[in-house]
Amino acid sequence: MDIELRIKEFIAANLLYSANGFSYSDDASFLEEGIVDSVGIMELVAFVEDQFKFSVLDEDIIPDNFDSVSRLATYIQRNLVSSPTK
Repeated sequence: MDIELRIKEFIAANLLYSANGFSYSDDASFLEEGIVDSVGIMELVAFVEDQFKFSVLDEDIIPDNFDSVSRLATYIQRNLVSSPTK
């Protein structure tokens, strides 16, 4: 399963509580669209650490990394490639 799909499935099930899946574009801002709030960001961090097996550093929890499906997928891919045991 690709990273974007895993992110969308997690958000739909655990943050939006939607049986209809994730109906936003991959570039939709989580914060501007009200998809994820600050508590939801922390849930996303826990999801990333659990599912992709690397630690998210505090300084990495910024909109450039965690404000859309696309940005989060890019962040995950970058960390999986650069330091799989981070």
